[in-house]
Amino acid sequence: MALHADLHRHLGGAIVPRIFWRFLHRQGHPLAQQYPVYEDFEAFVVRPRASLTEFLELHTMVEAVQRPETLPYFISKLVRGAYVFEGILYLELRHTPFFRTNPALSESDRIQQMREIVRIIHEAAHLPAYPLRMRQILCMHSRLPEHINRAIVDLAARESHAVCGVDLAGPDALYRGRVSEFIGLFQYARSLGLKTTCHLFETPNGFYPELLPYLDRIGHGIYIPMQRPDLLPQIAERGQCLEVCPTSYLKTGTLADLNALRTVFTRCEAAGVDIAICTDNPGLHNVRLPFEYENLLTLDIIDFQQLRRCQDAAFRHAFAWPHPDPPINLLHHLTAASPAPFTARG
Repeated sequence: MALHADLHRHLGGAIVPRIFWRFLHRQGHPLAQQYPVYEDFEAFVVRPRASLTEFLELHTMVEAVQRPETLPYFISKLVRGAYVFEGILYLELRHTPFFRTNPALSESDRIQQMREIVRIIHEAAHLPAYPLRMRQILCMHSRLPEHINRAIVDLAARESHAVCGVDLAGPDALYRGRVSEFIGLFQYARSLGLKTTCHLFETPNGFYPELLPYLDRIGHGIYIPMQRPDLLPQIAERGQCLEVCPTSYLKTGTLADLNALRTVFTRCEAAGVDIAICTDNPGLHNVRLPFEYENLLTLDIIDFQQLRRCQDAAFRHAFAWPHPDPPINLLHHLTAASPAPFTARG
């Protein structure tokens, strides 16, 4: 039964290794020759990287094969898996549409093709057998120039039936020197009625507090409670939520172990700052959303009451969930409506 919401999942990191490996072999991709045995490919994909920048090279590898003609295949597998195996009822899938356009086209034609990318993803996600509600978050990117990022914001506003917000992604070290530019883009997005989130305080390179006032949610943000707890009262006052993606911090070399997150949960709870537990890149991590919760519970980083609060927060801070309250009470209603337990008859 679907009861979860995932607010931070990247299309480039959402495809599980086996599905991606099979696709490469069916297409005769060079990577299939490099990794003829699945276990070797999986080991390559899921091993930890030394830095976020190194990890993002995996996204580049996946983006190179996610083109208009192949996106329906990937999206259908993603939605099916999220609904059946993760119990996800609501999903915000984020991506940079420019990176999925045809690189042989001119820049202006690629900007035009971004609209096609968004529409293909929206249509491919409609699977009546797996009625997951999915909306897209379009990512501006630290490697892209301002005019392309602005075109991404414009596209998000035009395709509001499919898109619920905008993000800023990419290596956070590249934000330096462009903070004023990004503030302007977020202000522009908000003027168009768009919700905003941003990869911030994810790594020691990602400290840009100037961006915080222009966001509805904060992508990751773990270094705020860890090293800048003085910012938490302002975050609580603005009603912002942290999108915490535990396994990511191990895979990107940001944290040596998950125990460091205990401080994140403790200080956020004390300050009244909500946390939504998310996956970020479940395919590349080979860890799905229920196991993110389970790992935190097993390590005594959170308890079951905190788990419930994080589940509630994910729906409450969702950009396009149609109701103000989370659907956790579905469990109670379904239990109450279920038939009496089977009893053996003589």
